[in-house]
Amino acid sequence: MTPGPSSDPDGPVLALGLMSGTSLDGIDAALIQTDGSDRVTPLGHLTHPYAEALRERLRACLGREARDAAIDAVERELTQAHAVAVGALLQRDGVDAASVRAIGFHGHTILHRPGCGLTWQLGDAALLAGETGIDVVADFRSADVAAGGQGAPLAPAFHRAIAADLEKPVAMLNVGGVANVTWIGADGSMIAFDTGPGNALIDDWMRQRTGSAADEDGRTAAAGQVDDTVLSSMLADPYLDLPPPKSLDRLDFDPTPAAALSTEDGAATLTAFTAAAVARAVAHLPEPPRRWLVCGGGRHNPVLMQMLAVRLAGAVEPIESIGWDGDALEAQAFAYLAIRSIEGLPVSWPGTTGAPAPLSGGRLFPS
Repeated sequence: MTPGPSSDPDGPVLALGLMSGTSLDGIDAALIQTDGSDRVTPLGHLTHPYAEALRERLRACLGREARDAAIDAVERELTQAHAVAVGALLQRDGVDAASVRAIGFHGHTILHRPGCGLTWQLGDAALLAGETGIDVVADFRSADVAAGGQGAPLAPAFHRAIAADLEKPVAMLNVGGVANVTWIGADGSMIAFDTGPGNALIDDWMRQRTGSAADEDGRTAAAGQVDDTVLSSMLADPYLDLPPPKSLDRLDFDPTPAAALSTEDGAATLTAFTAAAVARAVAHLPEPPRRWLVCGGGRHNPVLMQMLAVRLAGAVEPIESIGWDGDALEAQAFAYLAIRSIEGLPVSWPGTTGAPAPLSGGRLFPS
């Protein structure tokens, strides 16, 4: 497969997106062809897992507020890992780097406090452009935060594009480290926000209790019982009742109430917390969606998917039910956003981030 640039100067171009999510599992790289508007065709995708040592160094950066030599070193190592992921995808799919218009490079979020005007994604875009020989669009969140927005979520424009032919209203639910929803109305209007924890609390619980990176297939949660008292205390978090726009840092929720539970009961209770937080989000939507299309790693957890199905009105389905790859979706979104940025099109709106007006975002780093 060797797609080239479109012969139509205003038509779709080849773009590559990269996502290093809050689950700390690795780098997703995806190719699409797009015009940055309503034309999107998915192409190849791969996941480049982190080496365990890099994962732990990244974890140690979470919540840091000041740059130092250690963070500089992690940022360089992280960027080089992204360059390896780009090279691997292009080589596997037989794509010439010269045919790729741009890379959308999200980087890795280590701090997100939009109320304080702070959002920090590690990643050296100039280095990545030099390593790959491809123009890079990065720093997608800063302009929105500087204008008073939340800087997140940013995937709604992409969600709306791929949901164009679906019956509305529809909700796209991304369950990564943090969970977020995009609600799309029949008129194309969008509301988006972080609903609460995604996999982060469950992953951290498993890491601390068992040394495992995640609750594979929800097996630990399936062996436990939800502690309703602990769940109720966690659902008292004021964030859940806060009206959107709103967004979260990976570390914003405290799992301490579950500390006395068994490994199995804790996994079940934290999984229930993620599902219940999503259900609470429905109160902030103009009307319940007809269906929930789930992407991100959470859709691989059958216990979580069942809990969502019980708590939500409307069908709960993996995004694959409409022909998209839920592991690729966020990387595809940043490929799409890179082209929108180059074209000067909005990447955030008052209904998605609380920006005062539709705003473009991202900075171009030429190769």
